Amino acid sequence: MLTNLLDGATWLLFSFEDGFSAFKTVAIWLTALMIIAFAVLFFVLKDQKRKKFLKISFITAVSYATVLAITFLAFDFVENYKDDSLITILYLPITILILAIAVSAILLLVKNTKLNQLISLVITTLAFIATLVSIGIHFSRGDGAGMNGITNEQVNSIALYGSAIFTIIFVVIVAIFFDKGVKGFNTKAIAYAGVTIAMSFALSYLKIVEMPQGGTITIASLLPLMLYSYMFGTKKGVLAGMVYGLLQAVQDPYIIHPAQFLLDYPVAFSCIGLAGLFATTKMPAQIKFALGAIIAGLGRFVMHFLSGVFAFSAFAGDQNPYLYSFIYQAGYVLPDIAIVVAAGILVFTSKAFNKLVVDNSQLNFNTENTQTA
Repeated sequence: MLTNLLDGATWLLFSFEDGFSAFKTVAIWLTALMIIAFAVLFFVLKDQKRKKFLKISFITAVSYATVLAITFLAFDFVENYKDDSLITILYLPITILILAIAVSAILLLVKNTKLNQLISLVITTLAFIATLVSIGIHFSRGDGAGMNGITNEQVNSIALYGSAIFTIIFVVIVAIFFDKGVKGFNTKAIAYAGVTIAMSFALSYLKIVEMPQGGTITIASLLPLMLYSYMFGTKKGVLAGMVYGLLQAVQDPYIIHPAQFLLDYPVAFSCIGLAGLFATTKMPAQIKFALGAIIAGLGRFVMHFLSGVFAFSAFAGDQNPYLYSFIYQAGYVLPDIAIVVAAGILVFTSKAFNKLVVDNSQLNFNTENTQTA
């Protein structure tokens, strides 16, 4: 069964079949070079030079990720959607949401005042609500499902909405419970959030495999977000993951239902913020990170699994929809998380990186964050 599912997967990295494929391939390797350059300069520069470099890198990364997101979204609409009305219903609201997130992030880094926080919250919230309404309109017209070979009757709306509400509450409770003694957002936390979101989004274009009904295996794209949660706490990590999930909806817009959108994107990737669950425990850093990353990955897997069962069961045909969804999601989520765990363990073997993590963690936890390398 798994072999049949993977038959429709697209293997990337060296694809020049058409203009869009060539653009993807160039973007992948350009992004990889930028990430390598960032990593090298980050560890070479010290003190004030590093702080200045981080600020410049943050603005550059956010701007680059924004351009990539809007460009890829435009390519996707031109390639897959022939109805001009969709430009008004979906493309414009999603584009505005991307711009709102980018502007808010840069605004808070330049000057983190209460006024700027309020402005950022308002414009991002309004853009997010407008996007949800647009997706709802898209679904009510039957476009979202119909374009993907599914009828509205084949989508279990009640189960989807119930799953979305329950999982959102669960993730929030877990994040708050394990985040006791963690300080709130400050300029540094916001700056790091922006940089890690942009880095993860850029890395997400380094796709190894792309599944036919959505989902990809990447080269450790979620590692920056997991490291952020580890250093700054699960509440901040969950919020950063949610923002990243919205960007993922732009990069891989497989949306047929508002609740499915929530499960597959903001909620699924907010679970990545749970990677910091064990950051304050007394265990070796590699083990703490690995355990948190595995739980974060399983959380994401559950969200995609529920979406697969209640939104995409039509693709199962005569097969059991629960088994079908389990195998399909396992085909890309588990390898993707395995790569992140391996990369994270490798990163935590560096004494310089461990010191950086300890220094940042102690500034963000009211209680001592014991770190054992």
